[in-house]
Parts: sequence; C-alpha cells; structure tokens
Amino acid sequence: MIHTSAQQEKKFDVGGQAVMEGVMMRSPNATAVTVRRPDGTMVTKLSPFVPLKEKYPWMGKPFIRGVVNMCTMLYYGMNTLSDSTKMLGILDEEPTKFEIWLSKKLGKGVDKIVMGVAIVLAVALSLGIFMALPAGLESILKNAGMGPVGYTLLGGLLKVVLLLGYMFLVGFIPDIRRTFQYHGAEHKSVHCQESGLPLTPENAQTFSRLHPRCGTAFLLIVFVISILLFLVLNILLPINNFFLRFLFHLAMLPIVAGVSYEVLMGLAHSKSRAACILRAPGMQMQRLTTREPDASMLECAIVSVNVVLNGFPEGTPKTPEGWGIFRTYDESEPGHVFPAPEAPADANPETQEPRA
Repeated sequence: MIHTSAQQEKKFDVGGQAVMEGVMMRSPNATAVTVRRPDGTMVTKLSPFVPLKEKYPWMGKPFIRGVVNMCTMLYYGMNTLSDSTKMLGILDEEPTKFEIWLSKKLGKGVDKIVMGVAIVLAVALSLGIFMALPAGLESILKNAGMGPVGYTLLGGLLKVVLLLGYMFLVGFIPDIRRTFQYHGAEHKSVHCQESGLPLTPENAQTFSRLHPRCGTAFLLIVFVISILLFLVLNILLPINNFFLRFLFHLAMLPIVAGVSYEVLMGLAHSKSRAACILRAPGMQMQRLTTREPDASMLECAIVSVNVVLNGFPEGTPKTPEGWGIFRTYDESEPGHVFPAPEAPADANPETQEPRA
C-alpha cells in the first residue's frame, strides 16, 4: 500500500458531521459525504462548496461570521442528512399508501415540503425547550422576589441540565448511538489528518474521539455566554413579562452565537494552559455525543477526508447519480488507479464491436 503526503500539505481546518451510516467532511471548497450501504460498499458524493464570505466578504468579519456559520451549518446539515438517506437507497423502497396520497396532494415537491415542515418543528421544539422553559422559570422566580443574579443563574442552569439530559437520553436510541459512533470516527480521522500520519483505520483509532472544534463544545459555550450576557442585561434592563422575556432571549441569539463562535475558535487553536482549562468542559461533554467507532466506520470517515481533499482517484467507478463507489478505504487514496473496466465477453478486443 502506497501512502502519499498529500494530506500533510493541507494546513486548513477540515470539519465534518456524522450522518446516517456515514460521515460528511468539508474543506474550504468542497464537501464529501460517504455512507456504507447494506451490501458493504461505500458510496461518496463530492460537491463543490463556496463559503458565503467569498461572495460577500462582510460575512467573514469577526462576530458576524459566527451567526453566518450557525445558519449555514443548519441549512447544509439538513441537506446532508437528506443526501445520506438517498445515498443509502432506503428511499427506493415501495412507498406506503400515505406517501402515495401525500405525493398526489403536494405534487413533485413533497420531499422539500416534508423536510421544511420537519425543520420548522425541530426549531420550534428547540426554542420551546431551551429558551421558553428557562425564560418562564426566570419570570416565575423574578415575580416571586428573587434578584437578577439568582433567577438568571437558575435559568441558565436549567438550560444546561436540559441539554445534558437530552444528549444523555437520545444516546440510548440504537440508530442515534450508531450516529454517535460515526461522530467519533469523524473526530478520530480529523485528528489523524491533522497529525500528518497516514490515514488508516489503525492510525485513526489511536486518537481521541474528542475534538476542540466540535459543535457540541460550541453549544456549551453558547449556553455559558448567554448566561453571562443575560446576567448583565437582566441587571440593567429587568423584564417582568414572560413573552417579552422570551422575545428578548430570541433577539439576543445572533449576538450570543457571534461571540460564542469567536470564543470557540480562539480556544480551539490555542495551546495555552488557560485555553485547555476553559475548553475542557466542552470537550468532556462530547462523551455524550460520541462513541468509539469500529474499523468500518473509520473507513467511511477516511474515504470522506481523502475525497474532499484530493477528489476522486482516476477511474473511480460511479453510480448513475455520479457518486463514487469504494470497496475499501485505500481505494480513495490519492494516486490510486482503478483498473479499466473489462470489455464485454461478446465484443472484439480490437474494435470493441460485437462479433458478426
């Protein structure tokens, strides 16, 4: 097996996301989604990616880029989950009577409509659990006579408890647990790529499944920043009404996200002792959203890293949709050449035309 140093020449950050039975990886100019199908093969979709800051430079400014990144990750994250489902082939199954009826009523855009409804419901549920409930608790405690420091800290503590409880409970769902294993595979392969070692399942397995740039750490930072920000604002601008308090929390979310992103990037790229201490809680919280992956999961993550950094190797077999097909991770390595497809048995080898 021949390993090149192509990965070592890439100094930019490579990030990713666990998907259903696979891993998505993103470089500054491309994304690669790899899933493992029931037959054992890995299928990879490579797509160009143009950051919004390249089209609109102001979106790359500090504090603004955090809000832009949060919105784009939500958008691309949902699209990636949809892509992974299609790539697995599970949507090719015979539709149910309800799905047929829904398709007739909503037309060809039924998939997008259903996805849109799912996103709206997910956002509404998140706002209700992580913003409305804490805001309601703060209003109750404030009306009971508690000071701003007390009700703000207790409201923030409720947010953290709800987040930790949610992450802990969903980990018991078998499909989510497998996704958490792919999340661990994503982190291990990124660590391996950043170390400069050859990307192999054996090398990747030696690294931690915790990573300082993980979105789980970002969530905890968001909650901590929001507690500190609302502590100051509640002292300066106390609000009694629950609905006004909820709307105020919602309006401050972009500011919280912008500040939190800068804090996350600063801590992730710093080697100081203070940075290590400050990012430790977020790193440890990843134990709830990652699990130790097996070798087949690491292979999927490695294929995504190889393809997103170097593109498809020469002669990569493709599906009708244009997705690359790999049997082993090393087939995705730069420099690998697939054998030319064999000529049909009934064809003349010189003319490639059927014999008379």
